[in-house]
Amino acid sequence: MQKEKDTRKKLLEEKVIDIGRVTKVTQGGRHFRFAATVVVGNRKGLIGIGTGKANEVPTAISKASMMANKNVVKVALIDNRTIPHEATGKVGRAVVLIKPAKEGTGVIAGGAARAVLELAGVKDVISKSLGANTKINVAKATLEALMSEKTPAKVAALRGKKVEEL
Repeated sequence: MQKEKDTRKKLLEEKVIDIGRVTKVTQGGRHFRFAATVVVGNRKGLIGIGTGKANEVPTAISKASMMANKNVVKVALIDNRTIPHEATGKVGRAVVLIKPAKEGTGVIAGGAARAVLELAGVKDVISKSLGANTKINVAKATLEALMSEKTPAKVAALRGKKVEEL
């Protein structure tokens, strides 16, 4: 079991999205801590997001990557390059719209959404961030949109038909 987790960690690539300094004002003065947000993925459909807080940046990043490794999910890809259909994800006030694109388009997305889409393995997609631009919420909204995707096989199974009948 432990060996399986170690091999999965090695396969997953990680990218730090955001590092924020959090200040707690107490009677004795100000206490600074750091909050980090990390995305992990294998560029083949596995993706996870995690956050961690600690007194030092490296510790916060390692905690965040551990959380991200625990929260890994599989997303649907068509031809290992794009998404099956248009989808919207909403977390807080951040709304992310993702659309499939033709081959060779590339990842048209900004900031946190780009990091999530690239590490998920999406090569051709158009993305638009609507509403708030909080990095953590945009990343989570992008992941939510990716998770809401349904492959033709999944739709056929829901309807009780074969893929050819659709």
